[in-house]
Amino acid sequence: MNTYGLKRIDRYIIKQFLGTYIFAIILIISISVVFDINEKIDKFLKPEVTLREIVFDYYMNFIPYFANLFSPLFTFIAVIFFTSKLADNSEIIAMLSNGMSFRRLMVPYWISATIIAIATFVLNAFIIPPANVSRIDFQNKHLRNRAVSYVRNLQLEVEPGIIAYFDSYDDRSRMGRQFSLEHFEDKKLISRLTATSIKYDTLYRWTIIDYMVRDFDGMYERISNGSRRDTTLSIVPSDFLISVDDCEKMTTPQLATYINRQKKRGIGNIQTFEIEYHKRYAAIMAAFILTSIGASLSSRKIKGGMGLNIGIGIGLSFSYILFTTITSTFAISGYVSPMVAAWIPNILYTFIAVCLYRRAPN
Repeated sequence: MNTYGLKRIDRYIIKQFLGTYIFAIILIISISVVFDINEKIDKFLKPEVTLREIVFDYYMNFIPYFANLFSPLFTFIAVIFFTSKLADNSEIIAMLSNGMSFRRLMVPYWISATIIAIATFVLNAFIIPPANVSRIDFQNKHLRNRAVSYVRNLQLEVEPGIIAYFDSYDDRSRMGRQFSLEHFEDKKLISRLTATSIKYDTLYRWTIIDYMVRDFDGMYERISNGSRRDTTLSIVPSDFLISVDDCEKMTTPQLATYINRQKKRGIGNIQTFEIEYHKRYAAIMAAFILTSIGASLSSRKIKGGMGLNIGIGIGLSFSYILFTTITSTFAISGYVSPMVAAWIPNILYTFIAVCLYRRAPN
């Protein structure tokens, strides 16, 4: 008989795990939606906000976003709840008494965690970001506008050796003030364009207004000017009008491309995007870590009953989420790298998982 074959007990545990996970999502999301409606009811009652927008643009996208955001919490609650129930009914004692090791008992748990991890990553990487576009647009339009439409003292590399500078840019008028464009070759300035203003037209097309161009050739200088000039620049306003919500609108491949492009252009305030990118991969490991902690913690039958296990489990899961938030804040402040910030909680809780796993009943 194959010890690691999928048996009836494995299917039973997987069914209980995933069923409790889905039940926890439905229960907590339902409560969250009720509280969210209560908090925003005054905004929803405005004449310009339609029921269709509230249901389809906001809540139909809010629910999967919120569920996936707190997937580690739901995973932990599910494991703690149904494992404590198994232990309280002496089912785990019966399994171990019949010669099943705790390691063998964990196999269906890890299978379930794999299913959740894959689903979470696919949702995070490809499905939820496009849905977030409608949700965030609704929030900016009717709830709280967090979109960035104005920037000052902006400098970025348009192409290798070509540096652009805006004293200010206002996206509402699509106008930039006191614009300059400098072209370097071998670290030598060969031309410099200055303009009173610049207007964004369509994709990569700009109109420079009241400009002067200075071309340098050794000790010689040639000057030309004009009132208006159409040009193509490989930048668009979204490259520098960076909102904290923008990273949630991008799929993982788009996020990686955006981060690399912004780094090459010398734009520094992209820590939020890097944190989001690394957190999507860290969430895969989180499913296994929290599953191991939850199963190891709640597999013993204790006098306090399953209530004590659930309380400890919820405390640990919230501490994990809190610790993730704190490390992200450190990354935004520049104290640690975004990759380290995303993975520190997993590293710390891996040690907790190993300690609890070794102390689990056998």
